[in-house]
Amino acid sequence: MATLAGKSAIVTGASRGIGAAIAKRLAKEGAAVAITYSSSPDRAQAVVDGIVKDGGKAIAIKADAADQAAVREAVQKAAKEFGKIDILVNNAGVLALGTIADYPADDFERALSINVKSVFTAVQEALRHMPDGGRIITIGSVNSERMPFQGGSIYALTKGAVASFTKGLARDLGERKITVNNIQPGPVDTEANPASGAFAEVMLGLLAMKRYAHADEIAAMTAYLAGPEAGYITGASLLIDGGFAA
Repeated sequence: MATLAGKSAIVTGASRGIGAAIAKRLAKEGAAVAITYSSSPDRAQAVVDGIVKDGGKAIAIKADAADQAAVREAVQKAAKEFGKIDILVNNAGVLALGTIADYPADDFERALSINVKSVFTAVQEALRHMPDGGRIITIGSVNSERMPFQGGSIYALTKGAVASFTKGLARDLGERKITVNNIQPGPVDTEANPASGAFAEVMLGLLAMKRYAHADEIAAMTAYLAGPEAGYITGASLLIDGGFAA
């Protein structure tokens, strides 16, 4: 039985990688899904076409996560298309690496805009269209808890911010039975961070399981948190990291 039948969702930054896997899994569970993308319309449409081919409902909306007005408009478009938003998945993010002494101010502002401000904006707008009992899920990072190499302080800052935001939101929204959770993946095999990449040997050495995650594994956890069986999980930052933080 489709656990999310009759539900509608928006997944930010979902033209590829983890976001695409999440969108496909939510659709498989019965949800109508809107995905946002910034610069890959063909890839976004391919995700939508795949969902529709499998009998689901999906739309793609162009919205750069660094542009807060665009993020807000994308949520509004999804709500207009589906009539409501039951599930918000904040997936859009940027890897921000560099030594703090010479980290460019513009790059810092961009990291904050995409990794933190867009989460706030999407949540604020989605709540205007979300019935009681909805789900808010952010894709954070294990690096909010462990940063074992140099150059990751800004990235850790942004992911730590959304982990703390999750706790506050859970308190704010508990009376409406809206759950708020933060998934914290370790290394995931994607085009942006391939398991065969130059950095993989270092990362594998930090993992208990000695392998990267598959995007579908992150999607499975997301689908569970979005579903009816996870109604008592809120304010949590949940590791799915192969023992990276162990």
